[in-house]
Amino acid sequence: MIGNETTELLSGGEREGYGNSELARNVRSASAGALGGSASLGNFRIAEEPKVNGLPKSYSVSADGSPSYLTPSELGRQELYTQVPFTAVFGLQKLERSISGAFANYAAEVDTSTLQGLSEEERNLRSSRASMIILDELEFDAQVVTAPLVFAIIVAAASQFLVGYNTGVMNAPEKVVFPGHSTGLWSLAVAAFAVGGPFGAIVGGKMADQRGRRGALLLDTWTFMLGGLLQTIAPDMYTIIIARFIIGFASGYSSVLVPIYLGELAPPTLRGLLGTLTQFALVIGILIANLLAFPFANENTWRVIFAVTPLISLLQLLFSPFLLESPRWLLNRDPNSLRARYIIKRLRGLRHDHEVEAEVGNFVMGEAAQKQTEATTTAVLSEMISHPKLRKLLMSCIILQVAQQFSGINAVFYYSTAFFDGIIDNPLVGTTIVGAVNVLATYVALLLMDSCGRKSLILWSSGGMFIACVVIVLSLKGILGNMFALLAVNVYVCFFEIGLGPIPWLIVAEMFEGKYVASAMSLCCQVNWACNFIIGLVFPYMNQYLGPWSFGPFGLVLGSVFVFALSVLPETQGTTPDELIAEMTRKNSRSMVYEVNEEDAGAIDMEWRKAMEQLMEEEQTQMHSGTYDYGFKPVDGLGNSQRDNFI
Repeated sequence: MIGNETTELLSGGEREGYGNSELARNVRSASAGALGGSASLGNFRIAEEPKVNGLPKSYSVSADGSPSYLTPSELGRQELYTQVPFTAVFGLQKLERSISGAFANYAAEVDTSTLQGLSEEERNLRSSRASMIILDELEFDAQVVTAPLVFAIIVAAASQFLVGYNTGVMNAPEKVVFPGHSTGLWSLAVAAFAVGGPFGAIVGGKMADQRGRRGALLLDTWTFMLGGLLQTIAPDMYTIIIARFIIGFASGYSSVLVPIYLGELAPPTLRGLLGTLTQFALVIGILIANLLAFPFANENTWRVIFAVTPLISLLQLLFSPFLLESPRWLLNRDPNSLRARYIIKRLRGLRHDHEVEAEVGNFVMGEAAQKQTEATTTAVLSEMISHPKLRKLLMSCIILQVAQQFSGINAVFYYSTAFFDGIIDNPLVGTTIVGAVNVLATYVALLLMDSCGRKSLILWSSGGMFIACVVIVLSLKGILGNMFALLAVNVYVCFFEIGLGPIPWLIVAEMFEGKYVASAMSLCCQVNWACNFIIGLVFPYMNQYLGPWSFGPFGLVLGSVFVFALSVLPETQGTTPDELIAEMTRKNSRSMVYEVNEEDAGAIDMEWRKAMEQLMEEEQTQMHSGTYDYGFKPVDGLGNSQRDNFI
């Protein structure tokens, strides 16, 4: 594939560049020169299963089904697209790096296997150099971040900020919002957030498919605004309960949609990073809700705290032109979509049509590998339950989702101010300290994700939280001082963030094949929101009737989780590098013989540039005339007959 004996297959000449920077062109040229060639537009044909010293070569197909030869780095990107899920999940960076490293080693092994007469030292040196060159080029995508991608990330991540903000916003103002309300009414207002969540999760997935990721996000923004306005001007507690349900609906909607949207916009080497950013947006939202309570959590200005939600939603709408549609969604509806190609060009900073078509091919191959089967979710879940290995992993995922909520973490984020009342002089200070520690612990968790197994993190997390629960109970009973309770709650939050917080979601994205991810994630989401509702509704009564023992039930759950993780839970850190290399060797079993036709390449470049100019003119005209789609125009499809009507 990349050795001297296959140079004739890679004689496409030097690529003119990959991206809008000179550095990108230099890196890619170095890779091509060192490993046997590069790619350009031209004609191609399928070879008869050639092998290089027993190791297979590789090929791909374009969006229209025609074959296309891939250079080593292009093949590596395709591997990433097919093996990294189209979703932005916190902690996914390790999987991305594992696949990149495994492919670089695989390609280097193929390269050295074609060479004769080299000593073992020379062979190892060349293999190491080839591996480093390919790995550098594969990871270069993570360094090329365009302005359109950045703006889309900011606007979308604002929705996750609102999820976190509304998780913590009811914590501080309990005593000043309509004083005299009953415990039942307040707990219902808090729990209504979790009632709306699962409904939003269901609708969000459907709207994303029907109206596109961008249109669905805009509808989510309007929903946040409606709920936020209603909560801000609420005349009584019953209106706040309704508003909390609407905001919870929008939050469940966002929790499903934002990771999908960002995962489809970003290259696979950035999906884990974006998952981390959205997680930070969420925990920072909780912290900001606590900080704003200091000046505004009083009987005169408490509505200001609730007004943040419609204000952020308004800003999202103002910046909505920066929300680009998902190219994956467009290509699924029409593989020949020019709009998808235009968006890919802007997101990746590309110049030439053959670069864009290579990226389109990655989307097509990634979709083919990860596409949900035509069967219903129920049928897919039945298949997973009937398969022993999948059943064990699915049950592990569900148990961890239940444990995540029944560990009591949202009892802290919902009610810590009430919990600290009587323990420290200013309960709001304790709540804010917990929020700040939560942000710092999220960063620590990010570091641990790269070095620790998932099972190990669950063991440390559940064990540490169990000990913290014991200390909390002892402190509340007066055996230990009050400051131990404050310290123990912060330790409890820290241990949650390193394990039970991210791992239940990460293992779904890491361990299931693409066709199972959507169904498994959907089921886990519903279970999580249901348990969230139970905690939000029940904990005030636990605190009222159990008193110092209010964290006792959480300790029992955490002890059970520790035993489960120790004896039953499989290690879910991911596929080993050797297993990845073996799979790559098995998959890449055919080769494309590539013949260059530079005249055709130039003609297509010109035609493509004209199409892009027409698209930009149409988009600008629609913005000036006020007919630009902000999420309310139904999408009936983008077939060949409609290709000129992209918005």
